[in-house]
Amino acid sequence: MMLKALLTDTLNGHRLTPEEATFLFSVTGTEVYDLFRAADELCRRKNGDRVTFVRNQNIHITNICKNLCGFCGFGRPKNSQGAYLFGEDEIKKQIRDAKERGVTEICFLSGVHPDFTLDTYLQFMKWVHEVHPTVHIHAFSPDEVDFVARKAGIPTTEALKTLRDGGLGTIQGTAAEILVDDVRKTICPAKVKTEVWERIAREAHTSGLKSTATIMYGSTESYRDRAEHLDRIRKIQDDTGGFTEMVLLSFIHQKTPLFEKGLVTSGPTGRDDLVTTAVCRLFLDNFDHIQVSWPKLGIKMTQMALLAGADDLAGTMYLDDVTGEAGGGTGEYLDPADMDHICRDLGKTLAERTTLYTIF
Repeated sequence: MMLKALLTDTLNGHRLTPEEATFLFSVTGTEVYDLFRAADELCRRKNGDRVTFVRNQNIHITNICKNLCGFCGFGRPKNSQGAYLFGEDEIKKQIRDAKERGVTEICFLSGVHPDFTLDTYLQFMKWVHEVHPTVHIHAFSPDEVDFVARKAGIPTTEALKTLRDGGLGTIQGTAAEILVDDVRKTICPAKVKTEVWERIAREAHTSGLKSTATIMYGSTESYRDRAEHLDRIRKIQDDTGGFTEMVLLSFIHQKTPLFEKGLVTSGPTGRDDLVTTAVCRLFLDNFDHIQVSWPKLGIKMTQMALLAGADDLAGTMYLDDVTGEAGGGTGEYLDPADMDHICRDLGKTLAERTTLYTIF
């Protein structure tokens, strides 16, 4: 394939195929600059020079998890050393901290505890709104929805309605990782299969619950697997329009079972991080926003991603033990003043948003 011709066609309205996306993932050398330039151009057409963030906070609940995925250094078996499960007092303390910080979005950061039920999740949300009534709750992946629905003996559509009625604002697009079952067998065999994840995402969107979309790249998947993942996400968005953004999650390898077992030797390189950002921007023509995860990339590489198609800096975060436990070294809080600095350095303008991308 001729890179420059493909990029020109894409900017002129051509919709990339999975085969073309696979090719773009493989671009190296100075040609990466052509790829970044095209992605940045498309990003500017959609968002101008604006970069957004949400004032959010992760609420830690437990690191006990039924899944114990190969790419994760966070989850622990029940009753194991280092396992924790916070109760009402600890959780409400975190929520009070979030309220004092002016947080507009609370995100549950939690393992999928084997004892959790639908009522457990409703209780967590009740505690949140008792302390911070107006905050937006962003929580519960399709894997979690499936888990508590099966425990309750109800359809996932009913579980989603119950969660929405209980205060859920949007669902997390996590547990997607790579939506190719052959990959999932290696990196997250205990999580829902691809078709179940897609069905629940579609059900959520149809019920009025928007969600993020995610890709966790750089573990054992091929470039073709990534392209198939993006193609599936794009088709869902074509049909529902329910994804708010694509969130890129770079695999942090140092303290994960995949690395410890010798199934991977490293995570993605800086080239791969930026190329993946650019390909997501160019392929996902029905998405307005591409989010870069600064805890995973670090601040300097995050800034470069804003020149390769990304337009959203995620949030203030405050806590991110998932990245830290896997070996990530970036801090857990990014001050909006620092966000503004890296944006102005690029000639871009920072704007605070809500979870649903209303600008303050």
